[in-house]
Amino acid sequence: MNVSSLDRRKFFKLSGAVAGAAGIAATLSACGNGDEGTPSPTADGTTDGGGEAPAAADTKITAGISYELGTNGYDPMSTSGALTVAANWHTLEGLTELDPATREVYAALGTDLPTEVDETTYEVTLRDGAVFHNGDAVTTDDVVFSFDRVLDPNNNSLYAGFLTFLDTVEKKDETTVVFNLKHPFSLVAERLSVVKVVPQAAASADAAAFDMNPIGTGPYVMTDNGAATQKVMFERFDDYTGPRPALAASMEWQILPDNTTRTNALTSDAVQAIDAVAASDLASFQDPKSVAAVQGFGLIFIMFNSASEAMGDKLNRQAIMHSLDYERICAQGMANLAAPSQSFLHEEHAAFKPAATQYTYDPEKAKEIIAQTGLTRTRLLCSDHGWFAAVRPIIKENVEALGIEVVFEEKQSSDVYSTIDGNPDSFDIVVAPGDPSVFGDDADLLMRWWYANEVWTEQRMNWAGTDAHAQVQELLERGQTVTGDEQLAVWHEAIDIIADDMPLYPLLHRKTPTAYDSETLENFKPISLTGLSFQNVGSTLEA
Repeated sequence: MNVSSLDRRKFFKLSGAVAGAAGIAATLSACGNGDEGTPSPTADGTTDGGGEAPAAADTKITAGISYELGTNGYDPMSTSGALTVAANWHTLEGLTELDPATREVYAALGTDLPTEVDETTYEVTLRDGAVFHNGDAVTTDDVVFSFDRVLDPNNNSLYAGFLTFLDTVEKKDETTVVFNLKHPFSLVAERLSVVKVVPQAAASADAAAFDMNPIGTGPYVMTDNGAATQKVMFERFDDYTGPRPALAASMEWQILPDNTTRTNALTSDAVQAIDAVAASDLASFQDPKSVAAVQGFGLIFIMFNSASEAMGDKLNRQAIMHSLDYERICAQGMANLAAPSQSFLHEEHAAFKPAATQYTYDPEKAKEIIAQTGLTRTRLLCSDHGWFAAVRPIIKENVEALGIEVVFEEKQSSDVYSTIDGNPDSFDIVVAPGDPSVFGDDADLLMRWWYANEVWTEQRMNWAGTDAHAQVQELLERGQTVTGDEQLAVWHEAIDIIADDMPLYPLLHRKTPTAYDSETLENFKPISLTGLSFQNVGSTLEA
């Protein structure tokens, strides 16, 4: 078992679902983002002492990915799908990037991290010799365009809400871009990473075509988007000039949403790594196949329709939360690869503090509440992701135990949102996974993804316009203007309001289980995020 890249002190043997299984050569890591055993990145994004594999002209990487393409495209201005975001880690770059494993910020298309001119002005100089996959040189005009299109309200970018601190982005000269802030902000370097730099001419010429086959500057070029073949294909970009060159000649990601198919693909050596290992499959791997589960922010959330008759009353939302057997959900439904939420943030997060309102399994309290409100029926819509299939019947059973009629439905993730978006009469409760930590790890960004995003607050949870929503917006804005303990206090106040009003909230925070071949993959690191990362990863497989 190769555990050199993970914190040995935080490893524990597989238990529960795999207890007693002989010959299992897999362990699970409970480590968080501050992993002392992972080599730290330098300012340019390379690693010190990480044992990077040398680039090999004739090798390939193969993977099995659990998430489907669905209706998602790849345009970094709009995509939020697990598959497309993970693919873009390898093909696109921002001026800065966050390491998928350590979550440390490093200079990517920028020569260095942003330089502070004064407390509201920052500059970034472009990396020398950077070119797009189509051969065009990267210009400061392309950088300004990339930010402007995200910030343009007509484009409805999901990422604009992460950049509210920005006033303007300007070209200083042919190599330098200036960022003018509305107010001082302590997370400029980290937050600039949400915008990927794209060529203005190509992105403007045909938006639909660009969405399915974007052009970037990353170490790999996507040659097949998987829409027709169910295989996302990549080739090394030989003109890449950045800190993380491709260490294999090609990659092939098979889209394998079925748990058993994905597991069999790894055990039969059809792929070298798979994400989202099902609890029932944890005992399936023997050396040199390894399994690691890394704790992160990734969660299963419960979202309430604040406009529906059943869940418009906050008391009913709180009653549902008290009806759930969280220990059973985590132990039985998630094979102990999750912990009940004590806050919006997971316990290992640097800004964690237990929320003022705690929800424990208390069906009697829940019954008392609904006796007051008269709740007798609710509609429960869940996404059908296989890795939490055992959780859904527990939730349904718990709610039904209150004497409530539960109209239960499961749909593919894309169908869940096409059902509810802009249709407040379509549901009462949604249960689904989420992980905005793929975009960043700070509490402000994580909260903004759901609670300051009009798609979520207006079209899904129908929470916008409430007093609680207004209070949270005010606190998020205030939190951007302060630092240190004062910033933490503001974030905690916002979380307390969210926990009490309950528009959307984590049921649990999960450990992300990844299985991989530790012999044929070199320097591979399981990550806490949804997806797989092959940055700085080599392979011994011939292409």
